[in-house]
Amino acid sequence: MSNITNEQSSYRQIMKATSLFGGVQVFQIIIQVIRSKFVAVLLGPSGMGIAGLLMSTIGLIAGLTNFGLGTSAVKNVAEANETGNVNRIATVITIIRRLVWLTGVLGMLVTMILSPWLSQITFGNRNYTLAFIWISITLLFNQLTSGQLVLLQGMRKLQYLAKANLFGSVLGLIITVPLYYKLGLDGIVPGIIITSVISFLLSFFFSKKIDIVPINVSKMRTIAESKSMLTMGFMISLSGLITIGAAYIVRIFISRQGGIADVGLYNAGFVIIETYVGMVFTAMGADYFPRLSAVNHDNKKIRELVNQQSVIALLIIMPIVVFFLIFSPIIIQLLYSKTFLSIEQMISLAIIGTLFRAVSWSMGFILFAKSDSKLFIMTALGFNSIFLLNNIVGYILWGLTGLGVSFMLNYLFHLVVLFFITKYYYQFSFTKDLIRIFFTSLFFCILGLVFAFYTHNMFKYLLGILLIIATLVFSYLELDKRLKIKELILNYINK
Repeated sequence: MSNITNEQSSYRQIMKATSLFGGVQVFQIIIQVIRSKFVAVLLGPSGMGIAGLLMSTIGLIAGLTNFGLGTSAVKNVAEANETGNVNRIATVITIIRRLVWLTGVLGMLVTMILSPWLSQITFGNRNYTLAFIWISITLLFNQLTSGQLVLLQGMRKLQYLAKANLFGSVLGLIITVPLYYKLGLDGIVPGIIITSVISFLLSFFFSKKIDIVPINVSKMRTIAESKSMLTMGFMISLSGLITIGAAYIVRIFISRQGGIADVGLYNAGFVIIETYVGMVFTAMGADYFPRLSAVNHDNKKIRELVNQQSVIALLIIMPIVVFFLIFSPIIIQLLYSKTFLSIEQMISLAIIGTLFRAVSWSMGFILFAKSDSKLFIMTALGFNSIFLLNNIVGYILWGLTGLGVSFMLNYLFHLVVLFFITKYYYQFSFTKDLIRIFFTSLFFCILGLVFAFYTHNMFKYLLGILLIIATLVFSYLELDKRLKIKELILNYINK
């Protein structure tokens, strides 16, 4: 049996969690591809625009009312689980369940009461008042679902967490697509409601597999212990609200300036960026935050872990970015239809931003782990203000393509500024290894962008395939240095 260094062990832990949730993400992407294809064909850009505006508005209300419990409470559950004290675990979970009920009902009531004004602000009329009243129930179900997923993640039941997400996506597809086929645009609201109910039922089913000792928790203790969850949760929620609000304003601006069809095209493009390419971040996030929180008092260990996470993120994301750059026209038609080909340049430019995001995303968790709420809010407000301004200016100057430019510049700005903030406050720095891999990855991606924009189709695909092979070889060799992939495979076979 070979000796494994602490660094190799850390890299392997990162890859283990990424592989588990990466597999789930792949299946969810396939499901999302099928759903998006049906929505694009059955509802068209306008239908996607309506769904996008409804979901954006609901997300905005959720950001106002959910107090960030889906993130902040994970830390509390994980800390309780670490003690091994069943009564402590039961106490924390009981309090969280009470809080998600309260915040879920709050979100539902706020949406119902404000529904006429939400319709007026979002669509310019009150025709969607009833739609907002109906989908208000999703704020309750989504918050209850969040409470169950917090339990699974905090208790490190990652397989249950993965299954709950996967099965929810499958059942949501099976049930909602016939609705769109049968009802057309009238199927959007029922589809949103049914999806949220299914997610809740599945999360409840898997969370019930964890034995929690029944315990009575007094109101006074609930209030006392809720403070820490709600304080940090409020800051996270406020940050999320700022982000959602900025995205909401961008969609409203596009709707007013270019029409609801442009909103649909914008949503379609960023579904590819955020869902299909962004799956790497989703896969890594489930295990990364708890690990970083565990060493949050040691800046040296934080620096090591963030650099390791950034390296893995870059090596995984870079071949994906190049692949999307080369084959974006085919991917767009596969996911949607020829009607959506106008977003090709927007996607190609925006996807370069995910390379900058791979590093800034890893650094951003430092503020979470440190619970530095003041700095966290200041940076969130500053970044989103710049992002909003860039998006508006980009759209005014170059339309949808300008939104791709702004996305790329936004994350470059985010990376640079966040580096100096974390360096000043927490003595963070990049390793030479990360810098080398970052600039090599950037070179490959810029080359892919050049091939995508400035070569004829046959020549582009020939050069593009060679470039993709080169990126895969580079990523494999770099990962093998850190993980000893051959050794892992042999150990798995021997077992």
